[in-house]
Amino acid sequence: MRKLIESLRNKRSSVNAEDLGSNNYSNKDDITVIIPTLNEEEAIGKVIKELKRCGYKNVLVIDGYSEDRTVEIARNYGAEVIYQIGHGKAAAIKTGLEKVKTRFALIMDGDGTYDPKDIERLLRVAVEGGYDEVIGYRRDRENIPLIHRLGNRIISTFLSLLLGRRIKDPCSGMYLLRRDAVENLELTATGFDVEVEIASQVASLGRVAEVPISYRRRVGESKLKTWRTGFRILLTAVKVAWLYNPVILFCSMASLFALIGIVILIWQLYTRYLYGAEAWSWGWAWLGLVLLIVGLQAFTIAIISLLLKRVERRIIDIHRRR
Repeated sequence: MRKLIESLRNKRSSVNAEDLGSNNYSNKDDITVIIPTLNEEEAIGKVIKELKRCGYKNVLVIDGYSEDRTVEIARNYGAEVIYQIGHGKAAAIKTGLEKVKTRFALIMDGDGTYDPKDIERLLRVAVEGGYDEVIGYRRDRENIPLIHRLGNRIISTFLSLLLGRRIKDPCSGMYLLRRDAVENLELTATGFDVEVEIASQVASLGRVAEVPISYRRRVGESKLKTWRTGFRILLTAVKVAWLYNPVILFCSMASLFALIGIVILIWQLYTRYLYGAEAWSWGWAWLGLVLLIVGLQAFTIAIISLLLKRVERRIIDIHRRR
């Protein structure tokens, strides 16, 4: 977290539109498009061709040691290709972000589901609003499998509650990042949960926006393992919330323990009132009292965490204005 605060400390609070060119505030040379790939020979050529047609010259394909012709096709279409360090999608994105020298990095999947025409919309919002990350919110939900739609809704609700701010599509595979604000993110994810970890960290200490984009049918076979990936994403959300916004977690613990303790105590008092002192249990009464005390202690820690969080946010805002 210290690294991220230091990077935000050096970040400009806004970007002059003239620095990005006069064409709808978008100088496309200021964007490096990072495409993580693994056996995407059916779609990668089309994706790169569309990017080049839209004027994006800095296309960086991070390959996860594909066993098909993905690397060959990507190079033939003019993209720079490097092999990722480590395994999994998260390793590919971390490898790509380390290579980026432009002001913005745009991550998008190489399966043909995202339209490069939407990139300019993400850039416009990032520039005009001074956002650190702009997520492409997938509006064409019919092309997302039903089970994935349900999982994304659950993860979105859970993550929004933990972070205290609404993020509708944290699992989107297209998002724009301001390099100088996120180059020191401490990423620990290894798979498809990397999008949630990035969004969580930036939302905790920076500014995140969402822009509706189109979402097309996937080309080729999906590598997403629904249940295992969904569970890992939820664990990642809890871990990030614990590190960057512990207030919600402590409040939840306080509410849970205190509520259970109160229920047990009321039950024991009710039993004593109806059946006399011989009917109630000292063990249950002590358990209820202990849970109530633990809940109150957690609530106290939550209040302290909230105060520290506000101080941290104020420090970051002060350095942004400089």
